[in-house]
Amino acid sequence: MKLQAIETFRISAPLHTPFKTALRTVTVAESLVVKVTCDDGTVGFGEAPPTHVITGESLASIETAVEDIIAPNLLGMSLLERERVFEMLHRLIIGNTSAKAAIDMALYDCLSQYAGMPLYQFLGGYRNLLETDYTVSVNTVEEMAKDTVRYIKNGFDALKVKVGKDDIDMDIKRIQAVRKAAGTDILIRLDANQGWKPKEAVYAIRKMEDSGLNIELVEQPVKAHDLAGLKQVKEQVDTPIMADESVFSLFDARQVLETESADLINIKLMKSGGIYQALKIATIAESYGVECMVGSMIETKIGITAACHFAASQKNVTRYDFDAPLMLADDVLDGGVQYQGKHIHLPSATGLGIKEIKKQFINN
Repeated sequence: MKLQAIETFRISAPLHTPFKTALRTVTVAESLVVKVTCDDGTVGFGEAPPTHVITGESLASIETAVEDIIAPNLLGMSLLERERVFEMLHRLIIGNTSAKAAIDMALYDCLSQYAGMPLYQFLGGYRNLLETDYTVSVNTVEEMAKDTVRYIKNGFDALKVKVGKDDIDMDIKRIQAVRKAAGTDILIRLDANQGWKPKEAVYAIRKMEDSGLNIELVEQPVKAHDLAGLKQVKEQVDTPIMADESVFSLFDARQVLETESADLINIKLMKSGGIYQALKIATIAESYGVECMVGSMIETKIGITAACHFAASQKNVTRYDFDAPLMLADDVLDGGVQYQGKHIHLPSATGLGIKEIKKQFINN
């Protein structure tokens, strides 16, 4: 089962509503798609969106890393020696985690097809049904309250609320408005996207605790590199703190776990470089008794399908943030995971279960 061809092409799909965080605003989902073909005819797919403010990668840099560096060195290798293949993938180039993730997904797609299993079963098969939250973009207080009502009417009972863009008191007003609009039974998670300083985070979270806003967790309240600040926040509030941008690699995860700087870890394939390393992060987190969420960037259903398969396979992954395809005006894919409101059904087909990428979304 040798790697015979590695091809790339770009896709783009408009969002039906702009996605806004403390770091960026997105109106169109752009990605590089990787297609891997093996000498037995097996075909696998992967995806890498450019996320300049998080991974530091552009479409051009992802394309260059895949076409000029990764592909030439992997071609001819056998997936039946997959440990060698993945070791080579991660040794060839420093960083470039999204480029690696796109290749990694396609390789796992091929491997699980060869094994005759859906990928989630190949990886562990813990579950075949997930429930995603839905993201409330950072906006005016009134807009966020309206969005909250709309998402709840659409059947979502867990909301991930973006904050951290303006001053801290405005963020508190936003959360108060969201909680009032949501009522008491809806799960609310906050994501500050590194937008607060440690003392600001402690002030805001304590005020929300005192007000009875009942926040499930706060994700990445401080800068990614500031593990001391992250630990400070964790130790001075009762609300669980989740590390996101602080954890790209297994080394990062070990640092967070050893220093007890966070209560939870958010794994994203675009940060870890794909499933191969994500599995290691989930395992070491479990050894410390720390549960994981699996999230995503603004991706199409190609990358999300791979992330869902990984998340469904692991017992220690207990939370899921896979709403990105629901933000798109149209589905770019035939096959893959299927959405029914908040529910995500894993396909029974082998591999990722991808049938076809719709031609109208392909740019080249």
